[in-house]
Amino acid sequence: MSAVVVTGAGRGIGLAAVLRFAERGLDVALIGPHLEHLEEAAGLVGQRGVKALCLRCDVSVGSDVDAARERVLRELGAPIAVVNNAGVVERVPVHTMSELAWDHVINVNLKGTFLVSRAFLPSMLAVRTGRVVSVGSISSTLGTAHLSAYCAAKWGVVGFTKALAEELRGTGLQALCVLPGSVDTDMLKGSGFSPQMSADDVARTLVYASLDAPAAMNGSAMEMFGP
Repeated sequence: MSAVVVTGAGRGIGLAAVLRFAERGLDVALIGPHLEHLEEAAGLVGQRGVKALCLRCDVSVGSDVDAARERVLRELGAPIAVVNNAGVVERVPVHTMSELAWDHVINVNLKGTFLVSRAFLPSMLAVRTGRVVSVGSISSTLGTAHLSAYCAAKWGVVGFTKALAEELRGTGLQALCVLPGSVDTDMLKGSGFSPQMSADDVARTLVYASLDAPAAMNGSAMEMFGP
């Protein structure tokens, strides 16, 4: 069996990605907090003739992630790619941001990337193949007012990816990240920025990073600014 794990799979970039993977003939594990969104996405995946496994999971909670991993390994086997796409944003000035809001953004975007990667790496290392592909952002390289937590988390995703890439050298695995700019999704609403690309534009890049990019791109952070 060949399968891909995608977090934040119910909407936006995650949904576009699972459909692109399904079109490549891969089974998909859809991970996210809202089962109804995952099930809707799974219906679209099923129309493409592959298996969709829906797993309600808070990626910032280790026990949730571990339970999801066990289901994936039992039903789909070791994934050939793990796509860390789950993300949230809070647009708040630093001086009025609550600790709770800060923690929520850091935990989902950065801690979740760590927890999900850690969960699946042993099974992937055992078969000596696979990719960990994380969704960063142009905010991984730029600062934006009222996005301090999001920028901090997404800069962290790049640092995590580059460190993981060094650990994976010689194992047959690679770690990469994709840094999209303004994407036409719900997360962009209220930002003041106009969309410069579609969710499918990002999804196609994620599929490339997960399946087609040369192994020599290990550690790469691919920026997407739009056409």
